[in-house]
Amino acid sequence: MDFSISQQSQETLARVREFVTEELYPIEKVDQGKSFRELIPLLHEKRDRVRQLGMWLPQIPQEHGGMGLGFLDHAMVSEELGRSPYGHYVFGAQAPDAGNMEILLEFGTDEQRQRWLQPLLAGEQRSCFSMTEPNRPGSNPVWMETTAVRDGDAYVINGHKWFTTSADGASFAVVMAVTNPDSPPHKRASQIIVPSDAPGFNRVRNIPCMGHEGDDWMSHAEIKYENVRVPLTNRIGEEGAGFAIAQARLGAGRIHHCMRWIGIAERSLDLMCRRATTREIAPGEMLASRQTVQNWIAESRAQIDAARLMVLQAAWKIDKVGTRDARIEISTIKFYTAGAMLDTIDRAIQVHGALGISDDTVLQSFYRNERSARIYDGPDEVHQRVVARQVLKEYGYRLK
Repeated sequence: MDFSISQQSQETLARVREFVTEELYPIEKVDQGKSFRELIPLLHEKRDRVRQLGMWLPQIPQEHGGMGLGFLDHAMVSEELGRSPYGHYVFGAQAPDAGNMEILLEFGTDEQRQRWLQPLLAGEQRSCFSMTEPNRPGSNPVWMETTAVRDGDAYVINGHKWFTTSADGASFAVVMAVTNPDSPPHKRASQIIVPSDAPGFNRVRNIPCMGHEGDDWMSHAEIKYENVRVPLTNRIGEEGAGFAIAQARLGAGRIHHCMRWIGIAERSLDLMCRRATTREIAPGEMLASRQTVQNWIAESRAQIDAARLMVLQAAWKIDKVGTRDARIEISTIKFYTAGAMLDTIDRAIQVHGALGISDDTVLQSFYRNERSARIYDGPDEVHQRVVARQVLKEYGYRLK
């Protein structure tokens, strides 16, 4: 039984779940040894089917070609899509494009929307978000080296970025760069659109992660911006508003990440239970008969359910009072849900034994790709400090 979900929402979730199960799970049986780019023709066939079913761009208003789901409904859809590594991509809800769509819709000019947003919405182009730097900690996002200096009617951008997700094959990057170095820390940077074919945009490499370099959308790039010249009109929003725009993007994005992680955890728990109830460890004895395995299943069920309720409550609060006033809830779910997901994946792998670390199940992909959940969008320790600061403040103690 679903908890406080409208009949219409339940029907939408059922349609999405059926598509993911019947159309996307089978891809995992043919993707072994293939690069993401090799799978694109098949994935785009699935995209066409999603469009025909009226489920393209669940997070985008109907007037812009999407489903027009509310924030909470989209969060629940994100859980269903998270059950497959290809779910968000096939539905047009993949990061970082989804976040770039949102900021262009909210902060972009008419010209920017026409040139950059429309091809994203149509699925004709991809984009990336270039913020993280190798020489600056991601835990201090207002401290960065990349600069954008005015020169007449243009910005000249210089800097070194890495872990720019999906830069390989992207048509443009949204770059965070310091435009106002003498302003207060949170008002120094701006977000600027940089075409990937601009002179001086140099993708150095796709960064190998746990032995896998990746390609196309499923990759993380190192980029050097060397005297890249773009028009002032490529800036998104006001000069110096880059951090504020990023926070608006990341706050909602963390909800979607968390619900995606819950989908991954649910899929992992399902695989764990299927394995436990079908794997014989002796004639007539199933793995599920062992108390340790039972404990892992119970602990995973409790963690996933707790995480989901926390995330939905945070999403509800964002709907009611906005991202800023829900920042404690957002920080709490960020570290708690990541931990619940990774715990469940690890248990599922253990239950599968050697099979769990092979490419014969999706678990190894989850384990390899999702360990970073405790790092990106703010490491666990930063979010825990945010929560602790608020709790201690209620006792009259202020952290410096």
